[in-house]
Amino acid sequence: MAVHLRALAHKTWRTVASIQTGVVLLILVVILSAAGTIVLQRPVTEPDEMQSAYSPQALRILDAGGLTDVFHAWWFLGLMLLVSLCIVAASVDRFPNSWRYFSRPYKYPDESFRRALHPQKSLAIADEESGLVAAQRALHALGYKPERVVREDHFSIFSERSRISELAVYIVHASLLLIFFGTVVDGLWGWRGTLNLNEGQTSNIVELRDGTTRTLPFAIRCDAAGQENYKDGTPKKWWSRLAVVEDGRDVQKKEIVVNDPLLYSGVRFYQSSYGPNGKVDKLVLVATPSNGSGEKQEIGLALNDTVPLDADTTVRFAEFFPDYAVRDGQVYRKSNQLENPAAHLAVTSKSAGQDFDVWFPPMDEVADNSKAPYQFQATDLKLGHFTGLQVSHEPGQWGVWSGVVLLGVGLSFVFYVVHIRFWAVPVRDPKTGKYSLWIGGSANRNRDAFEQRFNDLVALMEKELKPVSRTSPSEQVVTVAGN
Repeated sequence: MAVHLRALAHKTWRTVASIQTGVVLLILVVILSAAGTIVLQRPVTEPDEMQSAYSPQALRILDAGGLTDVFHAWWFLGLMLLVSLCIVAASVDRFPNSWRYFSRPYKYPDESFRRALHPQKSLAIADEESGLVAAQRALHALGYKPERVVREDHFSIFSERSRISELAVYIVHASLLLIFFGTVVDGLWGWRGTLNLNEGQTSNIVELRDGTTRTLPFAIRCDAAGQENYKDGTPKKWWSRLAVVEDGRDVQKKEIVVNDPLLYSGVRFYQSSYGPNGKVDKLVLVATPSNGSGEKQEIGLALNDTVPLDADTTVRFAEFFPDYAVRDGQVYRKSNQLENPAAHLAVTSKSAGQDFDVWFPPMDEVADNSKAPYQFQATDLKLGHFTGLQVSHEPGQWGVWSGVVLLGVGLSFVFYVVHIRFWAVPVRDPKTGKYSLWIGGSANRNRDAFEQRFNDLVALMEKELKPVSRTSPSEQVVTVAGN
């Protein structure tokens, strides 16, 4: 039984540490992440837009499967943890050999290694020292730092560059683990919601995607909001001037636009939307006495404001409808869109002892416009607006962005930094007693470019050995071996 358990544990470990398993899981992550960009995600997308994009049945299925909030779904976070486990297992399984290779470089190639290595070359030399000196000078000329290696009664030259490249894959592994760690932290402890504020309004209540609310330890005030348009009238950008209010005082202010959020205490406030809130800020009127005995006067009214017109008459801004309709002698609101506005003024005359209902536009069935002691003309209407903010708390973002930066560093090492090694070994032929200089090299990637560099090194060594070649032309023995 114990043997079977050990065999099962070993097989499970080999599967988890397998490169194939990791690649398959990474492909799944990419596919599901793509689904999270194709399917509209909550709460970034407005509910009305979600309902118009999908049928009720399709939306229920997407919500139930977590596809409308992929990056916070339990199965996506579980997949992140599984991929992380595979990366850790693969690294633990292979790192000891990689570290030995990195910490103890192979500086003196034995005979079997020299036979198998490609590329390689052999040049005739007069003696060991002349070959070693020629190799040192040639390597120096190419910008390498040669090292003379002594092994018992043998000597050789070794030089290398960018050994760290052998560990680049572990830099990539570490970066992926940071990204996945940040994603999991965001999924477990992060949240997103919306906060709509009218100009001048202060609130600390964020509505989350599941319909619940979250109370912030500070409040956000919208001092102003607006929209800039292109020449053809289409929106160019939305902006909001926000203030962070904590303990009754403003601690931070910023004007935000799309992709430039306000960040405070780990919470980000993104500009998401902007529009009329169906309320009026100010109605500007010109009032003229109906009997023609007085002068015109201009007045400005906010909703529910009361202004005296004379000692006997006052006017109050009673109601405003951005989109109105009349039915059965009653005025009601159809929508908050400014499509068919109407304003209701209550004019009180003490001498007449009654109130007059004045409407803009005039409505015969409900208005007393012609009977009122003043006639009114509306000259300006300033509407209130709201700013829509996306609010997010993402405590794992430091891990995600650190991982992205580290991934860039790791991939730069993987693709652009090459571990290059050169060996030069004087070899004595036991039959003839003559010496030749064996030259070999290796690179962990980009072999074609490396072979050109190797040929340049050999050419420099031949140049250094020219005096030997002229005195002993018969000894210009050149041997090329390879796999």
